[in-house]
Amino acid sequence: MNRRELISYSLAGAGLSIAGVPMAALAQQTKGTINVMVQPEPSGLMLGIVQNGPTQLVSGYIYEGLLRYDEKLEPHGLLATAWTRSDDGLTYTFKLKSGVKWHDGKPFSADDVVFSVDKFLRKTHARLRASLEPLESVRAIDANTVEFKLKYPFGPFISLFDTGSMPMIPKHIYENTDFATNPANAKPIGTGPFKYKEWVRGSYIQLVANELYHTKGEPMVENLYFHIIPDAASRAAAFESGKVDVVPGGAVEFFDVARLAKLPGAAVTTKGWEFYSPHSWLVLNNRKAPFDNPKFRQAVMYAMDREAMVKVAWQGFAKTAAGPFNQHVKFASDDVTKYPRDLNKAKALLKEAGYKGETVKLLPLPYGESWQRLAEMIRQNLIQAGIKVETTGTDVAGWNQRTAEWDFDMAIIYVYQYPDPALGVARTYTSHTIAKGSPFNNIEGYVNPKVDALFDAGAKALTDADRAKAYAEVQKILTEEVPVAWLHEINFPTLYRTKIKNPISSGVGLNDSLSRASIG
Repeated sequence: MNRRELISYSLAGAGLSIAGVPMAALAQQTKGTINVMVQPEPSGLMLGIVQNGPTQLVSGYIYEGLLRYDEKLEPHGLLATAWTRSDDGLTYTFKLKSGVKWHDGKPFSADDVVFSVDKFLRKTHARLRASLEPLESVRAIDANTVEFKLKYPFGPFISLFDTGSMPMIPKHIYENTDFATNPANAKPIGTGPFKYKEWVRGSYIQLVANELYHTKGEPMVENLYFHIIPDAASRAAAFESGKVDVVPGGAVEFFDVARLAKLPGAAVTTKGWEFYSPHSWLVLNNRKAPFDNPKFRQAVMYAMDREAMVKVAWQGFAKTAAGPFNQHVKFASDDVTKYPRDLNKAKALLKEAGYKGETVKLLPLPYGESWQRLAEMIRQNLIQAGIKVETTGTDVAGWNQRTAEWDFDMAIIYVYQYPDPALGVARTYTSHTIAKGSPFNNIEGYVNPKVDALFDAGAKALTDADRAKAYAEVQKILTEEVPVAWLHEINFPTLYRTKIKNPISSGVGLNDSLSRASIG
């Protein structure tokens, strides 16, 4: 590749699937239906405009990105077959797969990539827009070649090309239109293995196999039905009765998972969440006393029995968080200050912090009974250390509003951290992300210029060694100053029928894997 460093070639180009299964060995005929639970009902299916979890679950089969990522977060080709990075880290060149067609039969080309990134997603996709700040330009060199030029090296750039972060949008349908009101939003058109068929609000969404799909032998089933059932107990009963075959993590209460997994022909897996790296913590409002004192925040960490929470609230489907980085996030370090439960240390720190016994309020995450159990255990743990705590309930809309408007003392939250700290970790600790209106940035109000500088250095460093050095130091500082109280790395369990073969085949799990699944 001349002077350029070859990063990777698509396994598809070598005749292999992402899981390493020879394509020739896979079924060549679509058959049957897979019934999946989706909770809650998506607000829309146009993935370039709506990026919440339910939309990604359904629309990840309609739209596609240039790359997929395996459980080790290594990139593989999807709409791209090969990609290179220049020696100075400023130019990325992608070769696109030839012969790809949109669901309406029009050809997919490099012009669609340029339009998607530079025109559509920069305007509609807030998370991607922030990650594209280093991007200087994107251009089509020919029909199957795209070049991205960066203003400065950006370490995680190659992690931006998954379907959820950078879905390809058909230029011939959206160019020179109002993106938000385009009629195609109601009947989305992508290049994916399944096509939109029908949405009966409050009941189900149906996708059907794409007969024009560009990967031979996929998909291997004819229909995907995504069922909408509002009540958690009814969702568990639907799996128990056989109405649904696949239940994504979090759709039924954690205490129901073990029982449902023991049903005849049922199984459970925690694979398929590696790309998202869900991380939970207790947000501490650093703007107000007593949370403005690091000693009080350290006392909160020592007061909590997070191991007991793993057993009771999460039924074993979680791991105590070591600090600000989920273990799946690149550059996660174990060389940090640890906080095993120690009530004596907690009480001593409260005394040093000058805590006078004032009551603080805890805002639980209103996502079901498992989260309520977690909140009650936190409250009891803090009371045992001598902190007076009151729990204040709210619905999902109220939780979003109160956290986004900083109207809380302590609030439970979980976020996706994605594969790289520059994509999903920095936003919750750097001071330039402090802005009212979103619950998923630095809502605790933590400010430390050295932390800002280290996250900036980690994002822009050219080598992994330099990046690792910056992120190791920032993890030490954060675990000393405790801007938030870290709780758990959640291992969401997916329930499925064993007749579904290969239900999880990538680091984004159910959001794209069922196109490679079959019914045995």
